[in-house]
Amino acid sequence: MKKALALLIAAALTGCGSESDENQAIKIVAAHNQTNISSPYQTGMLKLKEVAEQSGFFNVEVHAGTIGTNENELVEKLVLGGADVVLVSPGFMTSAGIDEVDLFSLLYLFEDYDHWEKVVDGEVGDQIADLIFTKSGEKYRVIDYWTAGVRHWYGKQPINTIADAEGMRIRTQTSGVVSKYWQEIGAVPTSVAWAELYQALSSNVVDGSENAYPYLVPMEHHKTDNGKFISETGHDYTTRLLLVRNSVWTDFTDQEREAFVKAVTEATAAERQALYAEEDQYKQQAINDGATVNTLDRAPFIEVAQEIQTEWAASVGLTDVLNTIHNTK
Repeated sequence: MKKALALLIAAALTGCGSESDENQAIKIVAAHNQTNISSPYQTGMLKLKEVAEQSGFFNVEVHAGTIGTNENELVEKLVLGGADVVLVSPGFMTSAGIDEVDLFSLLYLFEDYDHWEKVVDGEVGDQIADLIFTKSGEKYRVIDYWTAGVRHWYGKQPINTIADAEGMRIRTQTSGVVSKYWQEIGAVPTSVAWAELYQALSSNVVDGSENAYPYLVPMEHHKTDNGKFISETGHDYTTRLLLVRNSVWTDFTDQEREAFVKAVTEATAAERQALYAEEDQYKQQAINDGATVNTLDRAPFIEVAQEIQTEWAASVGLTDVLNTIHNTK
């Protein structure tokens, strides 16, 4: 992404800067959908605010779920001017008709965080960012990639083999490549709102769910009978998209844009490191609270996922991109 941002700066029209007086800070409204003010999302946004305001060019207002917890709503505000920077998942993009972004929803796409970083910070990240800019009608740009952790199965019983998932009602996406994967291994994708999941696990509405430690543990899902077994499937190194409204970006002067990019770069590093640190912290908390954690042979699960990857990539013309990801070391 650093390469992409550098190219964007170089390509910007010189002189089409902000009309505000140079001594008046530009207001930037930055928002995410997590109401937890200690979340890595918030850590990143606060770093964005800190570094951007140090430049003297900006006044950043951070909203943690206060102007919308629904990603569609956040992007609508971004387009209409109610927000200037928002963080969203690939799932939003596919619902907006940008099917290629489901690339980042493919399960078992990444081997570890190092692999994930090399992909999103490299050529593939630049390609997807360009595609989103074009397919959004040039309304917004991806300015960097954040993460929501590595997701695992948790439920009323551990998952050691594919057979263990048979018939399990799992709270997950009920359409797209994620749903297709869980169906392929015999589970039953079930729609439950995040805020209602604790009750759904407690009352047998679902047999399990899947998420990362920093999200499932603070919600105490591991304390329910249907969430106490955590199987480290490691099926999804999640990608989140940090978007800026294009009209905001193009109104920056070169100096303002440089300062903004610096703030974004430091915010990205802060968000990722906060998340990485929380993985171990919340795993240990889950164990201390009585959850049972098991590892498993992921090879059979990966084999199923790779068949879906190949089929999906061919259907949207991204076979070369998928191969690039697989060959990135």
